[in-house]
Amino acid sequence: MTGPMLLKLLKAKIHRATVTQTEVDYHGSITIDRDLLEATGLLPNEAVIVADCENGNRFETYILPGEAGSGIIGINGAAARLSQVGHRVIVMGFAYYTAAAEAGDHVARVIIADGKNRVLERIDAPSRLD
Repeated sequence: MTGPMLLKLLKAKIHRATVTQTEVDYHGSITIDRDLLEATGLLPNEAVIVADCENGNRFETYILPGEAGSGIIGINGAAARLSQVGHRVIVMGFAYYTAAAEAGDHVARVIIADGKNRVLERIDAPSRLD
């Protein structure tokens, strides 16, 4: 017997945040200002996909919380070779939802970052066509 169908939907996105530091000699991850994490609902250790708007590189990593109000977006470990300070990135977290029970009620949280990695705009994006 098969279980319910699961859909992978966008949970939350930080759009066009500015990379403030890169650290190759770190064990890996992306460090994100706690204020941005709270605004999106993204969690420490959560897997995310990061897309670099300047060079098109995409990579998967996990979140480390940075100091609240610091504006930090730090690309760490090997991924630091895929981005640079000053580049704009999109950070996307996804979750699996049951098609029947959850997907119709799901709303993704999108945060547009300003030049200092503060919340400029918040968009709630429903996962339905109506």
